Amino acid sequence: MNTTITRFLAAGVLLLAMSNSFADGAAPEPAAAPDKLDGVRAQIAAKNWSAAIQELKRIDDTGSADWNNLMGYTLRKGPKPDLAGAEKFYNEALRIDPAHRGALEYSGELYLMTGNLAKAEQRLATLDKVCTFGCEEYSDLKKAIAHYKATGKVSSW
Repeated sequence: MNTTITRFLAAGVLLLAMSNSFADGAAPEPAAAPDKLDGVRAQIAAKNWSAAIQELKRIDDTGSADWNNLMGYTLRKGPKPDLAGAEKFYNEALRIDPAHRGALEYSGELYLMTGNLAKAEQRLATLDKVCTFGCEEYSDLKKAIAHYKATGKVSSW
């Protein structure tokens, strides 16, 4: 029995070595091209809201759902939140891409900030349909709504 196991393991090692040698001859995967919004995302991560807005204005890609979502997020999260402006950009992102998970989550959070629980729950229901097997955006908005229902306050995370 030990010789059978030894042969089986040896065959497995041989197959693994062969597959690795074939993989070595393959062309390397090309690096992903940098996204034009990467600089904006870096400014947002650093909470440098005015620089993020300036970069978004410089790029000026109003036909992009991602661009509109990031503009809405930046306006909502800045030191002087512009909730009406943020809502306008989230709605435009969702007009372009009705299944944009970021815009659905963030607009749901915006609706909690304005006390519109029903609209936030509508966004959560849409995320539930969009995220067939669950997604971070759905989980985050669900937690924010639960926190809002329990405390009457918007969570700060």
